[in-house]
Amino acid sequence: QVRLVESGGGLVQAGGSLRLSCKTSGTILSVFTSTTMGWYRHAPGKQRELVATIRGSTTNYAASVKGRFTISKDNTKRTVSLQMNSLTPEDTAVYYCPFHDRWGPGTQLTVSS
Repeated sequence: QVRLVESGGGLVQAGGSLRLSCKTSGTILSVFTSTTMGWYRHAPGKQRELVATIRGSTTNYAASVKGRFTISKDNTKRTVSLQMNSLTPEDTAVYYCPFHDRWGPGTQLTVSS
């Protein structure tokens, strides 16, 4: 049974930094290693947005976070992280890191102005 748990969210002031972590369990190492992982976010009243992906050493970012967010992946620990710097109130959302069709509960980030 694949499970995902996102953590690290919280309340931070604009301009601050935070690091999100996504821990998976029940995933096979070879499958996790070869899977493109990404972080999504969903803000109230807005569509869900894909903010970053990683596959091997290749990363991609949405324009809204490029230069501020960094995604990383630790295959042996089955974790995906998202370092977020220079946060703005527009980054406020629930953040998710799905594994194929499995989604975790997400972690709430709130950025105050």
